[in-house]
Amino acid sequence: MTKKKTKTVRPDSKGRITLGALAKGVSSFAIRQDRNHYIILEPYVEVPAHEQWLYENKAALKQVQRGIKDSAEGRVKSRGSFAHHINDEID
Repeated sequence: MTKKKTKTVRPDSKGRITLGALAKGVSSFAIRQDRNHYIILEPYVEVPAHEQWLYENKAALKQVQRGIKDSAEGRVKSRGSFAHHINDEID
């Protein structure tokens, strides 16, 4: 396990602290305090509602992850343009 640098922060008069770059890409935190009084922040990233189905469908998520890996490793084929499948009248 790699030891991380420790940073000291001081709460302001309202008890707030600033996380700065540590919070980059994070939309919210779950917070809890353990029996030793350590405060633990668990970062969360929100998913748009229209993409939630993917994270609930393990088989589909696995296929997408495999596709991303295949693409990253150069295992791709051009299937030409799919422009004729575009429906401009999306509800």
